[in-house]
Parts: sequence; structure tokens; C-alpha cells
Amino acid sequence: MQFDSERILTTHVGSLPRTAEVTDVVFAREQGESPPQGDKVIATAVDAVVSRQKRVGIDIVSDGEMSKISYATYIKDRVTGFDGDSERDPPQDLEDYPSFLTRLAQSGGTPAYRRPCCVGEISVKDTAPLQRDIENLQAAIAAHQPTGAFMNAASPGVIALFQPNRHYSSHERYLEAIAAAMSFEYQAIVEAGLALQIDSPDLGLGRHMMFKGKSDREYAVLAELHVEILNKALAGLPKEQIRLHVCWGNYEGPHHHDAPMELVLPIVLKANVGALLFESANPRHAHEWKVFQATTLPDELRLIPGVIDSTTNFVEHPELVAERIERFARIAGRERILAGTDCGFSTFAGFGAVDAEITYAKLASLAEGARIASKRLW
Repeated sequence: MQFDSERILTTHVGSLPRTAEVTDVVFAREQGESPPQGDKVIATAVDAVVSRQKRVGIDIVSDGEMSKISYATYIKDRVTGFDGDSERDPPQDLEDYPSFLTRLAQSGGTPAYRRPCCVGEISVKDTAPLQRDIENLQAAIAAHQPTGAFMNAASPGVIALFQPNRHYSSHERYLEAIAAAMSFEYQAIVEAGLALQIDSPDLGLGRHMMFKGKSDREYAVLAELHVEILNKALAGLPKEQIRLHVCWGNYEGPHHHDAPMELVLPIVLKANVGALLFESANPRHAHEWKVFQATTLPDELRLIPGVIDSTTNFVEHPELVAERIERFARIAGRERILAGTDCGFSTFAGFGAVDAEITYAKLASLAEGARIASKRLW
């Protein structure tokens, strides 16, 4: 996982806007169809998205999650045991404001796609989709030569968050079964020479979804179980090649039930990973740099704070981006910081609060802010 001793490198959380052509392929596949030239459409899109990331100044790039319908439900095509659909359970903050929840749904702010349930034994089903993703990203890397690259994979906990258990006798056994199956994907990404990004919104968003109504202590016990089982799935993999993304839900909303970072961070720090990506730009969490300042961080842990928001079309000024980067550099040391985003810009295919072109303007501002910060820090 690349960091630099002479400047602040840039990255993001993973998903980027998909073209209409890509979205058509992804949704056709969701309906069980095999669109002609579908593989070529996705491969071409990965090449284009890697090229564009490099052009706007992103150092550590991804495939934009071009092939995935969403960052968690894509696994139904790769492991057995998932089928059907499940009822939507809105976050607690949106339940408190039903008029806004209704407006969000009516405006298209709630993505529509299947969220299958676990209805049977979980095991590896098809490794071909993962292999195609790896090959597409490797080809784009060879063509455009970015500084580095990462690939996203869902954590056992976030899979359980969005896909309810209807088969296993307990939540713990459900998580263990998911982890055993997903360990193949984690290992394959690392063995391909890519940084592995584990997406684990269950540790943040889960507090006001699957853990809502529970006490903070009950949440902490369950969240620690999620981390413990994730660590089992990552056993034997080099932690310096693994980054963990934690967030509270990539949607515009009140977020007044978000678990505070002082509650989340001690749990997250138990994960066997080399870097942590987290929200620190949006209005609900921008102040929480103070939690990191007050925490003794593991010496080997790198921080990738979000220094641009992923839910607003405001393009952050590079000077603001630089200030945010410098703040964390003072906390953890400049060599331990990489500049990132709060979340992905298209966590669901065909849906994104930020306009596609503005997304890249924001990423360009991220890169410029990192250049400004680097001049001041070195």
C-alpha cells in the first residue's frame, strides 16, 4: 500500500460514476440476462475510469466498481446461499423525519435493486466475476501506470447488514459463514498485487440500522464481534496491504443518530489492517479529528481521512482540503497520511448524489489540496 515520504498521495473510497452503457449492463445482469458485449463494456469502462483518475491527480486508483450493482449485494453472484428480496429497513435518523424519508424516496434518492436474503448454506460459487475484475484493473494499470491501485471487497458485517439471515441459527454463525466464503476474495485481491479495501459501514452505519434500539454497550459488543470475525477472514494476509473503510451511510440526511467517533474508533482499531479510511469532511463528522488527536494510535497504522464530502455538489476549495490534510498530518505525522474522500461517489449503480462531472472536479480539488499541503509539510 503506497505512501510517500516526500508528498501526500491521494486516493478515494472506490465507487465512481458509471456511464449509462455500464449501468444498462449491470442492471441487465441483475435481471439474469447476459447482454452482448457486456464484458467488453465493463473492461472499456475500467480502462477509462483509471485513465481519468490519473489525469485529475489521483495516485492510488480503483476500478470505480464498474461491474458491481452495489458495494454489498454484488456478492450474491459470487457465493451461494442468497436469493429473493428483503424489506427495506431505513436508518433511524430518516425514521425520525418521515416527511424527508418520503421525499427522498419519491425523488429517486433511494436506489431500487434487490437485496437478497440468506436462505441457504454459504460457500464460494463463482470466481469468474472476481477474476474478470482483477484482470480489467490490472490491464488498466499496465496501460496508465498509476502510482498504485486498490480493489474493494465487502466485509462480512456489511453483507449481513444489507442481506438478512433467514438460514443460520445465530448472527455469529451467519457472520462466520460469510467470512469463510469471502476469505477467497480477500486473498485473491492481495495475491494479485492490489491493495485490498474492506468496506465495513456496518461499524458506523450499522449503529443506526442493524443495531438501532440497542444500548451503546450492546452495539460495542456486536461491533467487536464483526471485527473479530473479519480478522479471521483476513488471517495470514499482510496487514500493510489492507485498508478498512468505515462510514455512517453515504446519503444526505440528518445523521443525528450516527455513533460518535469516540465510540467507533476503539472498536475499529482492533481490526488487523494497515490503514483506516473514514469520514471527516461532512458536517456531522468534521469535528472528530479531535478524537484522533486524543487517541494513541498504533505506530504502524496509516490514516486516510476523507477531506472532501461525497454527498454534496459543492467543490471544496483546495485550501480547505489542504487545511484538513495538514490537521491530520500534525496528529499522526505526514508520512502516515493519505488524502481520501468521505465515501464512494456511486455506491449504487445508476445513482449518485454528486453529478459525474462535478465528481471529477472534486477529485481534482483533492489533488490540488494535497499538493498545497505537501509544499507546507515538507
